[in-house]
Order: sequence, then structure tokens, then C-alpha cells
Amino acid sequence: MAWLILTLAGLFEIAWAIGLKYTEGFTRWWPSLTTVAAMIVSILLLAAAMKTLPVGTAYAVWTGIGSIGTVILGILLFNEPATVARLFCVTLIIAGIIGLRLFAEG
Repeated sequence: MAWLILTLAGLFEIAWAIGLKYTEGFTRWWPSLTTVAAMIVSILLLAAAMKTLPVGTAYAVWTGIGSIGTVILGILLFNEPATVARLFCVTLIIAGIIGLRLFAEG
């Protein structure tokens, strides 16, 4: 259950990271409000997952999910480059998350 909660926390991290782009420096009300709400939910879910998962594992997976999702959505939504090197690095992050899931206690 902790891994499911952690995955949800990571998805909310993606939401707030992408949301930051739409806030335009927190000058737009609704995008700012939804981004802050996603931040709060993400942190609360991360904290819940850390009740049973090791802190280093939980934090690394949380940021990894956020990084992967943000890179992919940056490519899809904002025309950011999808170079082979960039996608290879994302693949390394995915491999790290899988490794932590397989070998971390919790």
C-alpha cells in the first residue's frame, strides 16, 4: 500500500511541477491555487508513504516519478527537446526506481 501511496504522491508532484509553468510566477490565480493544492497533497502522500518506506527510498522514488513525468509532459506540452541523450537519462531514472522497488525494504 505504501508503494501505491508513493506513486500517487509522485503523480501529484508531476501535477505541481507542470502547474508551476502555468502560474506564470504565481501571478495567475487559478493555476496558482491548483498548483499549491497539488503540492500539499503530494507532500502529505509522501509523508504517509514514509511511515513504512525508508526515507531515502521514498524520496528518491518520489522525485524520480516527478522528474520522469515532468520531462515527458515538457516534451508533449511545451515542445521541449526529446533528444536521445535526454530520453536515455530518463530511462536511467526509471531503472533506478525499479531497482529501489526491487531491493528496498518496505
